[in-house]
Amino acid sequence: MSDTPPESSGKNDVDFDDPLYLHPSDHSVTTIISFKLLGTENFRVWKSSMTRALKARNKQGFIEGTVLKDIKDAVKSLKWDTVNAIVCSCILNSLSESIHIGHACSEYALDVWNELCETYYKADGSVIFNIHQHINNLTQGSLSVSDYFNKLDGLWKEFDVLTKCLDCTCEAATHTKNHSKLMKHMQFLSGLDASYNQVKSHILIMEPLPNVKTAFSIVSREEANQKHGDISVLSNKSQNSSAFAGKFQKSSYEYKRNTVYIKHLVSTGDNRVNQNLVCKNCGIKGHTIEKCYKFIGYPKDFKLKSEFNKSSASTVSGTASHVGESINALVVFSDKSDHRFLKNDQYTKLMSHLHEK
Repeated sequence: MSDTPPESSGKNDVDFDDPLYLHPSDHSVTTIISFKLLGTENFRVWKSSMTRALKARNKQGFIEGTVLKDIKDAVKSLKWDTVNAIVCSCILNSLSESIHIGHACSEYALDVWNELCETYYKADGSVIFNIHQHINNLTQGSLSVSDYFNKLDGLWKEFDVLTKCLDCTCEAATHTKNHSKLMKHMQFLSGLDASYNQVKSHILIMEPLPNVKTAFSIVSREEANQKHGDISVLSNKSQNSSAFAGKFQKSSYEYKRNTVYIKHLVSTGDNRVNQNLVCKNCGIKGHTIEKCYKFIGYPKDFKLKSEFNKSSASTVSGTASHVGESINALVVFSDKSDHRFLKNDQYTKLMSHLHEK
C-alpha cells in the first residue's frame, strides 16, 4: 500500500516559486505598502512601490497580464482565483477612500491596475514642468542637509521616470548621463544654505569633481562639525562670562579698597599722599615702605568690615557721581599711574564734600 497521500504529488502541486503559491502571511487584509494612493500627485510613487511589493511576492504577473487563468485545470484555476482575489485586495487596500469606492466591485487585479494607470498616470507636459520647477526652486531653508537631499533626490527620480530615454550604450548616451549627473550636482550645491559656502568652494575645485552623493556626504560631515562648533562656542562664552565676572569683582574690590585707604590717609591728615614717593612694597605713590600700612600693619583706628562695607561702597559711588574729576584722580592714584596728585586745598575741598554726603 502506498504511503503517498492523495493529490500530494503530480501536476496539481504548486512549487514555492510558482506565482500561484501562497505564503501563510498572504491574505486579503494584507497591506503591502505604507501609504495610500491619493491621485495624480502621488500616483508615480504609489505605482513604483506597489509594483516592487508585488514583485517581492512573485505576484507581479497578475498586474502585467502574464499569469493567465488555466481553465483546463480545475485545481489551478481555483488557485488562480484565490491569488487574484488577494492581489486585488492588496491593491484596493492601498487606495484612498474616494478612489476605493470606484473600484470596489472590480473582480480582477489586472482590470483595477489598468484603470488606475489610465486615470492617474498622466505624464503630460504640465506634470513634467511642475516637477522641473520644484527641482529648480527647492532650497535647503530650515531643512537639515539630509532632508533637503532626500527631497531633491525623490524629485530627480520622478523626473527621470517621466523623461526616460531608450537604453543605449553609445558614447553619446554616456555623455548625456554625465551631463545629467553634473546638473544634479550643481542643483544640490546651489540650494544649500549660505553657511556651507566654504565647503561648496572646496567641492567645486576637487579634481575630478565628485558625484552628488559624495558631495552630500562631505556637506553632511560639515553640518555635524558646525553643530559641534556651536556647542563649543556656547561653552566658551559661558567660561568667558564667568572669568569676566571674576575679574570685574576683583577690580571693583581693589578700587573700593584703595579709595577707602586714601580717604583714611586724607582724613587723618597724613601728608604722605603729597610726597612724590613710590612704595617698594605695594607700588603706590605717596609714601615709602617704612610707612606702608600693608607692610607695617594698619592702625587701630583704621577699621574696615570685610575690607570695605556697603556704606563705604555707597559713599564712594555717591562721591563718584558728584566729584568726577576728584575721584578720577583717586583712581589714577590707585592705578599707580604717573599723573599728578591732588594738592592740599583740593583734598580739603574733597573731604568737606565727602562729609556732607
